[in-house]
Amino acid sequence: MAGLLISGTELVVRLAWWEKVLGRHGTVRVPLTAVRRVAVEPDWWRALRGSRRRGRWIPETLCLGIREHPGGRDFVAIRPRRPVVCVELRAAAAPFSLLAVTVAHPQATTERLRRQLPDIDPAGWRQAIPVPPEAE
Repeated sequence: MAGLLISGTELVVRLAWWEKVLGRHGTVRVPLTAVRRVAVEPDWWRALRGSRRRGRWIPETLCLGIREHPGGRDFVAIRPRRPVVCVELRAAAAPFSLLAVTVAHPQATTERLRRQLPDIDPAGWRQAIPVPPEAE
């Protein structure tokens, strides 16, 4: 199972070897300065934004890889039917808009990250995805 940890000045999504193979992605690292919000999403499917691009999607089993939407790209490592830790990122400072990761203890992980990152916004993560205007 994936994990979230702070290593120096980076937030790291640590993946098991098999998750790296299936997700076609190595360890994800983003600068701590890029973290905007951290929250637990109890409904795992709400963390899935946009469409799948790279990775593995096994219905009712695993969502792992990169998803794209008009607001950018998200990295997800989600096990269905479990809460998800959602880390919203500042677009200019990170390669992703959101990290959505199923971890063993989501509430404890979220509280630990909030304690170690006191400058983040305490509000929930629900950021609207920009929608292109309709053509007339």
